[in-house]
Amino acid sequence: MASVAHAHDHPPAAHQSSRVDSRLLGIYFFIASEVMLFGSFFSAYFFARVVVGAEGGWPPEGFELPVYLALLNTIILVTSSFTMHWALQAVKRGNRSGLVAGLTLTFLLGLTFLLIQAREYTRLGFAPYDNAFGSTFYGLTGLHGAHVFVGLNLLLYALIRSLRGHFGPEPEKHLGVELPGIYWHFVDVMWIIVYVTVYVI
Repeated sequence: MASVAHAHDHPPAAHQSSRVDSRLLGIYFFIASEVMLFGSFFSAYFFARVVVGAEGGWPPEGFELPVYLALLNTIILVTSSFTMHWALQAVKRGNRSGLVAGLTLTFLLGLTFLLIQAREYTRLGFAPYDNAFGSTFYGLTGLHGAHVFVGLNLLLYALIRSLRGHFGPEPEKHLGVELPGIYWHFVDVMWIIVYVTVYVI
């Protein structure tokens, strides 16, 4: 009887599916909410483009965007996705030096992207309050830039932990790399959509 009573000292473990880790499921739901957030900004952009563009063209006369600089930024960010993948594969193989190198390169590439975008803002020649084009342009690119900043903080935290030897090849020991990686790939994909939408078409 004593052993039976002892078995009920603590509540039973919460039911959890063996297919998807709850933390992975959480990041997927979070990204789904972020997709909806970006969707609202894209809706505002296309609405302004249809209404304003029908009257005076889009972008308005005198407004020029640095398409080639944005293309360079796109190449930088896409490259960072490959270095992030390299880092994750390295930790899965127990290659700590590859993990550190991959995270470092990803962080530096992301930081370069953000600095180029900040420099672009200082040279555009228009402000968010000038017209609908300025508002939607800064809204979309600024929203993405904020996500890059968050991603850089996640990468830096993962890099510091990797330098301290916190990660390993076991699935439960490299989630701290996998979760920022999933977020970073999302940031990269969103930038490609932003680039094509704002700078190309």
